[in-house]
Amino acid sequence: MSKKKYSAIVFDLGQVLIPFDYNIFIRAVNKHKDGLGEEFVRKYNQNYHIHRDFERGKISEKEFIALMIEWLEHKVTAEQFINYWSSIFSLNENVISLLPKLKEKYKLYLLSNTNSIHQKHGYQHYDFLKIFDKLFLSHEVGFVKPEEGIYRAVESYSKLPSEEHIFIDDIEEYVEAAKKLGWDGVQFTGYDNLVKDFSDKGILS
Repeated sequence: MSKKKYSAIVFDLGQVLIPFDYNIFIRAVNKHKDGLGEEFVRKYNQNYHIHRDFERGKISEKEFIALMIEWLEHKVTAEQFINYWSSIFSLNENVISLLPKLKEKYKLYLLSNTNSIHQKHGYQHYDFLKIFDKLFLSHEVGFVKPEEGIYRAVESYSKLPSEEHIFIDDIEEYVEAAKKLGWDGVQFTGYDNLVKDFSDKGILS
């Protein structure tokens, strides 16, 4: 069976390269008032459209932070909120270790639903990001996955046919959206499965 030709490997960021855990944020907030973290998360999830609009860059940092402080009953300062909200990330060293080898044969792009606060205070200092040819961050692109515009932004830059892109994301819906546009895709469920998928597709020998 002939292997498909890939020219660009497109990675999601959160939970693929940098796992995150909002319980870290909840525990930090609860030190200011018992149960405040859980109450905040309930309100946040009930108003998820605000999160999405912040990821699209349609809400300013100033507006977003002011609203978050309000939801936190003004028990937390803006500086504390930024610090707590951006301290949720860790590194998936196994997956990150694949990037230099992949870079030898493929263009590497990052495609993430994210926001300016997490970018500046949460992860932009990570050296592995320099391996990518370009980062496509939702708040800069103006679209979020699974909207078509964010995937087309990658194609506009890469100048490659849709079918030469393969997308790695932990959320199946976002992988399926890429496939509908002609990309290939793999749902990330862990390092070992990713290596197997890459090997099966002839990406890793």
